[in-house]
Amino acid sequence: MEKILIADDERDILTFMEDALTDEGYAVLTASGGEEVFALLKKQPDLIILDVMMPGLDGWEVCRSIRPLVTCPILFLSARGSETDRIQGLMVGGDDYLVKPFSIRELKARVQAHLRRERRSETRASRSILHFGELMLDLDAYQLHYRNRTIPLTAREFEIVQLLMMHPNQVLSRERIYEKVWGLEAEGDSATVTEHIKKIRSKLAEADPHTEYIATVWGVGYKMGAGAS
Repeated sequence: MEKILIADDERDILTFMEDALTDEGYAVLTASGGEEVFALLKKQPDLIILDVMMPGLDGWEVCRSIRPLVTCPILFLSARGSETDRIQGLMVGGDDYLVKPFSIRELKARVQAHLRRERRSETRASRSILHFGELMLDLDAYQLHYRNRTIPLTAREFEIVQLLMMHPNQVLSRERIYEKVWGLEAEGDSATVTEHIKKIRSKLAEADPHTEYIATVWGVGYKMGAGAS
């Protein structure tokens, strides 16, 4: 259940938004002032709605203070709808600006749009990271990590590990690995895969001597399948 944090000093509006978003299936956290927002951040909201004109800490100051701490979307509410106000909202770290009075349909639509965008971003990020046991393969950075340690790999070694991690517990023949990594037009043969696997295993063993991450299936090929060595 996605969590939405709403901060507004007007109790009627706060209750109105809380009820409407709760009906949509969200878990709603409420704050009646800017100071209360900080304690609620530990609940890790997926989206934050801030009224601009709150007594004490206003929405601008709250956003400036919490933006280094959170990456979720921040939506401002305000009766002030000038271009200058909207721009200020974006400049202090906000992602959207809704002018009072607003319709609940528009509020819901904007909340849904921001949360959909966040889900797409998370999906893209998850696709760029592969995990197997204690290993993490960062496809964007082209790096293999064991816990907090980086395991140095050549380009070919990285591509072999990527191929195996994309097919966990599936046996891949030397021929298939060679075809996928070196290409059909490459000069050489699949025996070079064996040499690369040996080097990868040596590097993995140096990082984690107690686990055999790449298993040999005799007469068939190799698979990513962690087990005690």
